[in-house]
Amino acid sequence: MRWYVVVRILSIFPALLGVSVAVFLLVRLIPGTVVDQMVGTEGAYSEESMRALRSFFGLDQPIYVQYVRWLGTLLRGDLGVSWRTGLPVLQMIVSRLLVTVELTFGAMVVALAVGVPLGMLSARRENTTLDHVVRVASLFSLSIPVFWQATMLILAVSLWLDWAPAVDFVSPWTDPLRNLAIIALPSLALGTAVAAVFMRMTRSSLLEVMRQDYIRTARAKGLPEQGVLWGHALKNSLIPLITVAGVQVGYLLGGAVVTEEVFTLPGVGRLLLWAVFQRDYPLVQGTILVISGLFLVSNLIVDLVYAYLDPRIHYG
Repeated sequence: MRWYVVVRILSIFPALLGVSVAVFLLVRLIPGTVVDQMVGTEGAYSEESMRALRSFFGLDQPIYVQYVRWLGTLLRGDLGVSWRTGLPVLQMIVSRLLVTVELTFGAMVVALAVGVPLGMLSARRENTTLDHVVRVASLFSLSIPVFWQATMLILAVSLWLDWAPAVDFVSPWTDPLRNLAIIALPSLALGTAVAAVFMRMTRSSLLEVMRQDYIRTARAKGLPEQGVLWGHALKNSLIPLITVAGVQVGYLLGGAVVTEEVFTLPGVGRLLLWAVFQRDYPLVQGTILVISGLFLVSNLIVDLVYAYLDPRIHYG
């Protein structure tokens, strides 16, 4: 087990290296550079001034030289400095990371609290009207774009009913109750689609487990149906759900970009979107690396949870 943990941790670094190459190349495929953005928004520059700006940002160097220089700063634990603000990239990310983590956690809580009970209920009432209604509702939930649902929630809950603040953010350390009221709508908008995935996975996994021989044996012994469900079936049906949960963390982190922009939350997702608009290459690259690292760590945690939920799993 220890050797497996060491190998899994070490495997994160080649993955991050691949991400660094991909994001470094892809971000440069976006039309325009930071120099073009400055020229377009801050007045006309002479050709000599533009050459000086390209040299200042290192854009006059071959692309492999730019990557090697950036990789060297990464190996020293430095994500670089933002071209537009002059602030350290790591400092800008850390200052906004709490908002994104809180949003992701809230969306995951919503997804689990809604998806798992509905999946269990649907499995217990297989092929009934309730089962069909839940399954159709999950299809609608998967089909609704996050940005549309977020906009409708703002209109309905914030503007029409005046139940929650529409565009505002307060730190949980400043006012926990107001922070909870603010983060509830974005978490609901982001977690609904994931809840549908959890519902369908819980239903299919639970139905498969309920047909196993040891479940029939437990019923033959006279155990009550609730005891069979909670004591035998549910735990063994959680393995696929845990797998999906680990993957969905990446979806939530990606969906945070849109959700934070719609709800004007000062998180990492909105910071990334601003960096792309401004062609701030160091900030884009550093932000995506941090998000990718969080996703890889979540997958590592999922792998380790397997051993706790299923003792039959052994790591060589």
